[in-house]
Amino acid sequence: MSTISTEVVNRTLVIKLNRGTTNAVNLDLLRELGRTLDDSASDDSLSAVLLTSPNEKFFSIGFDIPWLIDLSKDDFSIFFRTFNRLSLKLFTFPKPTLASIPGHAVAGGCILALCCDYRFITEGHKLMGLNEIKLGVPIPYPSDCILRHLVSTRYVREMLDTGDFYPPERLIQMGLVDRVFPQEALYAQSLDWVTRLGNQPAHAYAMIKENRVAPVERQILERLEERERIFISLWYADDVRRRLREAMERF
Repeated sequence: MSTISTEVVNRTLVIKLNRGTTNAVNLDLLRELGRTLDDSASDDSLSAVLLTSPNEKFFSIGFDIPWLIDLSKDDFSIFFRTFNRLSLKLFTFPKPTLASIPGHAVAGGCILALCCDYRFITEGHKLMGLNEIKLGVPIPYPSDCILRHLVSTRYVREMLDTGDFYPPERLIQMGLVDRVFPQEALYAQSLDWVTRLGNQPAHAYAMIKENRVAPVERQILERLEERERIFISLWYADDVRRRLREAMERF
């Protein structure tokens, strides 16, 4: 079964995560999303990408912990490195990208949203946040660098040190999301905005974006392999394994 679905609307590629209610991230999803981004980057008939979820409960819960928990270190390394490179691919994608968030976006799901140029979320009890510290690990290094590029050090410190989740009104204040809409208006408003950006001169948009993201990409690549080795080692620490098994109860 496909982990995503796609359709083209007004030259915008709409990508919907398609892994049940939670849209938990596994290797198949990462690879399929990566291939789709590669194809659309070179397709001149497509001018923008909208990333969303077809259900209103979750945009994505993040890593598929029940699937990951028993992987060997080698297999987890493949997954983790694929996730980091997909994050970079989405962050540096040359066309406009927007995450339209109809439900909770936490941990790895929040990271996917942060890698997009814009984030629109529905009002009400819809939460975003990075709770990795509660599992005993930091957020992945590329995600840390991208987050620090987006919001102030004060908010980065609070988010990463507490692992808290935040409602839309707080997310707007922190600068993590750009707009909040009623549920029934979210998709149309998201599509309208990213399509508008897609109608800008493509080469100019790509250059403006590259000027913004290239310094962050260079920073990430300088230490990526070292930071990945440390994260993977931590993932297999006894305390982290205990916390992961406790977290599995929420899936």
